[in-house]
Amino acid sequence: QVQLVESGGGLVQAGGSLRLSCTASGGTFSTYVMAWFRQVPGKEREFVAAISRSGGNTYYGDSVKGRFTISRDNAKNTAYLQMNSLKPEDTAVYLCAARRGLYVSTSLDYNYWGQGTQITVSS
Repeated sequence: QVQLVESGGGLVQAGGSLRLSCTASGGTFSTYVMAWFRQVPGKEREFVAAISRSGGNTYYGDSVKGRFTISRDNAKNTAYLQMNSLKPEDTAVYLCAARRGLYVSTSLDYNYWGQGTQITVSS
């Protein structure tokens, strides 16, 4: 079992930047694909980004390509999401997720989830 804890959320103006962190414990971090999703009330959970176990491959949702960067540090058991050029429509709860096996973008295929961190982008 792996536990995930997100940090780094907050309020930012449009055009600004934030970096989220997701720290894992209770498992072998390097054996998990890590991903970020976001959730807005009344809407489906949206795939944001994912990174392979080694960090050599990254994947992004269309709405964040070119603005967000996912990375990981296996020595620190931590995944990151660097968010630049933020827009009001990026406002959501951002959740970190982990799964064994290969990358997928569907939230139902991720076994482990953090509690989420709120990002609010003001216009």
